[in-house]
Amino acid sequence: MKELVEVIAKALVDHPDSVSVTEKEDGKETVLELNVDPSDMGKVIGKQGRIAKAIRSVVKAAASREDKKAILEIQ
Repeated sequence: MKELVEVIAKALVDHPDSVSVTEKEDGKETVLELNVDPSDMGKVIGKQGRIAKAIRSVVKAAASREDKKAILEIQ
């Protein structure tokens, strides 16, 4: 799942080399922390949070295939 978030985020931003994703697992729950360059934050979040919501939906669908729960935090 970490790789999925990285690929999506790197496609959206101007500084793909500054994108990093950390993954913390706690049983069936996985917390993914997405860190991007401050100038790219708006591109990852989108107008009214639409892009962030879409990324979260994709991550949630991928996690449900593995019978897990995933939470995406954008920092």
